[in-house]
Amino acid sequence: MTIKDLAALSGYSLGTVSRVLNNQPHVSEKAREQIMAIVKAHGFELNMNARSLKQAHSNNILVVVRGTHNELFAALVERLQTVATGGEYQLVVDYIGELDDEVRRAVKRVREVKPQGILFLGGSSQDFSESFAGIDLPAVLVTNSAAELQFKNLSSVTTDDTAAAAAAVGYLADMGHKRIAVIGGEREYSDTGRLRYAGVLRALTQRGIVFDADRYYKTAHYCFDEGYTAMAELLRDVPEITAVFAMADVMAIGAARAVRDAGKRIPEDISLIGFDGLPICRFYEPRLSTVTQQVAFMAEKSYAVLLDMIENGAGAQHVLAPYTLEKTDSIRII
Repeated sequence: MTIKDLAALSGYSLGTVSRVLNNQPHVSEKAREQIMAIVKAHGFELNMNARSLKQAHSNNILVVVRGTHNELFAALVERLQTVATGGEYQLVVDYIGELDDEVRRAVKRVREVKPQGILFLGGSSQDFSESFAGIDLPAVLVTNSAAELQFKNLSSVTTDDTAAAAAAVGYLADMGHKRIAVIGGEREYSDTGRLRYAGVLRALTQRGIVFDADRYYKTAHYCFDEGYTAMAELLRDVPEITAVFAMADVMAIGAARAVRDAGKRIPEDISLIGFDGLPICRFYEPRLSTVTQQVAFMAEKSYAVLLDMIENGAGAQHVLAPYTLEKTDSIRII
């Protein structure tokens, strides 16, 4: 008899049976009693099973983080570590570059750490389309949707990037701004950049505003430095702009510094709105308007979805997280 036989006879998941056999917490008394009754009836060797199970599997969950300067992902990792503390699983966090292939990296790391499941913080649909079929573990893509990919073992938890970006840019336009510039990611490769750009176009098209991407869109990595550089280039190349939407708060903060260094003021000369809802936005002067993503919700929900897949064999789930538009001091009416 194997642990799989015990799971089939008891009706409980492999994870639940494992916790009972290893005398671990987070199991109901009813489940513990029923599983132990089957163990006793069949003369199952507890110690031998526990040792073989430990050798065959780790209790690791692999977390692949795309981008080394993304403050939102740093906040998500911190929250995930809090959620996992005291539980059965340990997080193994692996950082890669913003344009690196997260799926191929995961394939390599799976062989090394033997995780029970994978959390991807950020990702490219192209990478998943090309390589994810080689992964047979439960996985959750966080901050990007995997619904269209249709992998049975790949769930997702994300904000509606298009709707949220449309809300941000629509607010700028409703405040009277027509010459709006955008600092964003690589639209051809970054799903986040592509979807948020679609939101920009939706909002402006609905209001009859034509967007000249060649002049008003500056590509940048999601970090302070590149937000600064992109803003400096905008002020040099298109000085007529009155507002900027930055696709991440770190970009917006870098952009704000560039505005100040150019001798201009926020919001008197340039209105500015970011995306993510980092706490620093509330303490910046002036307070930065932003789209706030629900970090706690996304971390807790993605972890719960992954455990449901690992322990209960649940199929793919695709969850939209709520967002809010924070209208503060960095935007003026014109």
